[in-house]
Amino acid sequence: MDKKAVYILGGYQTDFARNWSRENKHISAMMREAFQGASYQAKIAPAEIDAAFVGNFASELYCNQGHLGAFFADLDSALVGLPTCRFEAACASGGVAILSAMAYIKAGIYDLIFVIGIEQMKTVTPLEGGRFLGAAAWYEKECQGIDFPFPKLFGKLGDEYDKRYGLDDKYLARIAQINYSNAKKNPKAQARDWFMSFEHAKTIGKYNCTVSGRIKVTDCSQVTDGAVGLFIASEKFASEYARKTNTLLEKMPRILGWGHTTTHIEFEEKIADSASDEFVLPWTRRAITDAFKRASIKDCWDVDLIETHDCFTTSEYMAIDHFGLTKPGESWKAIEEGIIEIPGKLPINPSGGLIGCGHPVGATGVRQLLDVYKQVTGSAGEYQVDGAKKGATLNIGGTAATNVCIIIGSYD
Repeated sequence: MDKKAVYILGGYQTDFARNWSRENKHISAMMREAFQGASYQAKIAPAEIDAAFVGNFASELYCNQGHLGAFFADLDSALVGLPTCRFEAACASGGVAILSAMAYIKAGIYDLIFVIGIEQMKTVTPLEGGRFLGAAAWYEKECQGIDFPFPKLFGKLGDEYDKRYGLDDKYLARIAQINYSNAKKNPKAQARDWFMSFEHAKTIGKYNCTVSGRIKVTDCSQVTDGAVGLFIASEKFASEYARKTNTLLEKMPRILGWGHTTTHIEFEEKIADSASDEFVLPWTRRAITDAFKRASIKDCWDVDLIETHDCFTTSEYMAIDHFGLTKPGESWKAIEEGIIEIPGKLPINPSGGLIGCGHPVGATGVRQLLDVYKQVTGSAGEYQVDGAKKGATLNIGGTAATNVCIIIGSYD
C-alpha cells in the first residue's frame, strides 16, 4: 500500500438552487454550512483539522470580500489559529485547491485538510456577472466591451470543431438534454425542477434564444451560488479514521492519479498551437493522459464515470474525445450510441454537470470530486452509476488555459 496515499473522507454540498443574497446571507454563511455539513457527514471534529484551503475565483468582484480563509476562525473556537490558504485558477480554482492539499499531505506537512470551493455569484445582474467572468480570459484582448464574452469564446470552440471535423449542433442539444435529465435525480442540483427536452434544446426561439454564435441559452451552465466542502487525509489519518468508523482502509476512496497543465490564456493562441495536432486542446488531453498514467490505468474504459467541465455544451463535446471515448472529432458517436448516458458504457456527468447541477465557479472542482466520491462509495442516490469503483474529473479554468484531471477509487 502506498504510504503517501491521499484519501477522501467525505464532504457536503449546499443546495445549488439557493440564492443567498435574497436570503440576506453573507458568503461566510455558505462557508459555515458547507463546513458544518461536511463535519457532520464525515463525523470529523473541528479540532482534528490541520489546515483549511479555499478555492475561489472572484469574491472581491461578486461580494466585495477577499481574505476568505480568515472566516474559518469564526466557524468554531477550535479553528482559531488554523493555517488557511486561498487558491485561484478561474473555473479550476477548486481543482487547484485539491491538488495543493494533496501536495501538502504527500509532503507530510499536514494529515487532514478541509478543502472548500465557494462562489456567491447572484449578487449582480447577469450582464455584470458576465463581465466579471471575463477576468478568467485575457480581459483586454478577448472580453472588454463584449456582453457575455464566455459564450462567444466557447462558441468558437464549437466553430473550431466544425472547421476541422464537422459539428452538427443537434449533438450539443443532446448533451444539454442528458445533463438536465440527470439533474432531475440530484436533490442538490440547481436545475432539478427545470424543464428540458431535446426539441427545446435544439430549437432557437423565445425560450431558447441565441447568446452568441452557435451558443443558445440551453448550451450554457448556470449562474450559481454554492459551496462544497471535502476532507482530504493522509494514510496515517485515514487508517485511524477507518478504525474509528469500522471501515476497511482498502475500501476507502483515494486519489489514484492526477494531471495538471497550463497553456496560453488567450483562446486564439491555444488554437494556433494545436493546428497540427489531432486534438483541438492538446494540453487538456495531456492533463487527462497524465492522470491515467499516474493512476496506472490504460485508458478511459478503466474508469466507470466522468464528471467533466461542461460550462458549455461545446466543452463537454470536447471532453468526450479528449478522454478517449472516441477518436478525435468523433465525439458525436458516443452521444448517438448512448455511451455517455446512465446506464451507458461510460456515463458523463451523472450529477447533471455544470449545466444541470450548477456552476459556482470556485466550487465546481470540489463538487466534481465529491460527486465521484459519492459514486465510488455507492452513496449517490438516484443518480448512482451501478458498480462504480473508479471515476475521473476534469476541471478547466478559462478557455481551458488551466486543466486539472483527478481520478479516485479504492484499492480493490
